[in-house]
Amino acid sequence: MTPLAPQPARRVRTAEPEPYDFRRPLTLAREHARHLEMAFQRLARQFATQLTARLRVVSQVTFEDLELRTYDEYAGGLPSPTAMVLCTLEPSRQPAVLQMPVGAALVWIDYLFGGDGRGDEREGRELTEIEWTLVKDVLQHAIGDLDYAFAGLTSMSATLRSVQYNPQFVQVVAAQETVLVAAFLLRVGDREDRMTLMLPSDLLLGALRSSEGSDARSDEEQRAVATAQGDLERAVHGVPVDVAVRFRPVTVHPRDVLDLAVGDVLPLSHPSTDPLDVVVDGIVLARGAAGTHGPRLACQVVTVEEIPA
Repeated sequence: MTPLAPQPARRVRTAEPEPYDFRRPLTLAREHARHLEMAFQRLARQFATQLTARLRVVSQVTFEDLELRTYDEYAGGLPSPTAMVLCTLEPSRQPAVLQMPVGAALVWIDYLFGGDGRGDEREGRELTEIEWTLVKDVLQHAIGDLDYAFAGLTSMSATLRSVQYNPQFVQVVAAQETVLVAAFLLRVGDREDRMTLMLPSDLLLGALRSSEGSDARSDEEQRAVATAQGDLERAVHGVPVDVAVRFRPVTVHPRDVLDLAVGDVLPLSHPSTDPLDVVVDGIVLARGAAGTHGPRLACQVVTVEEIPA
């Protein structure tokens, strides 16, 4: 009789399965994650150096984790109250959030004034205006190395704007917008805290994809792209567009329009000394002065409006 082959041991399930939304895959490519983790590690080292120099106490900032999440998930997972420092990234003008416990900020203030780092652990405590000014100065120097940390990816610096304490009422971006959340372990003296930095994902991932695309294309592919861009530019330059010269719009009541008759005078709000608007598809491109060109009316451009890219 042939003995039965031993059955392989079944793996013990250690965690419950989690639902996965294939319409919104919040995962980072391995290569992207590696580049971003290196950048956040550089930022952590510079952050710790600045804290040690400013607070005059040994400080360590350790990068722990990087996640791609929706803003709603990020804000919903934060404790309340907590210090959410709202920042503006330059030159993109996109928002960012640096989050840390209020108690950690109060410990910093105690060290700044020569204390032993006792702080204030009263529940619901918020920073006063003077305390926020002191903490803002420390954070601005610590976060000032953002451009250095991400130098290999994109040009980026941060300006601190304000601080909020209730994550439920802080809506810096749309709830379902994808953001990058970096988690750090913050050690200042004998105290340990968790700190997070939220950055817009499209800014960093877009820079990574752009650099990937330029490196991966062959010379032939780059020439093909350049030719296509040139063809597109020439085609756009040949498209006819309607240009209008108009006075400044004036608001009237329906009765004024319905009762219009030949010979009526409709007052305009446009001053006689101001130039007219030169408009293409509802966008003011220039200002011009009315005149004539031979037997026809004409408009002489006097200023050109700057159109954002």
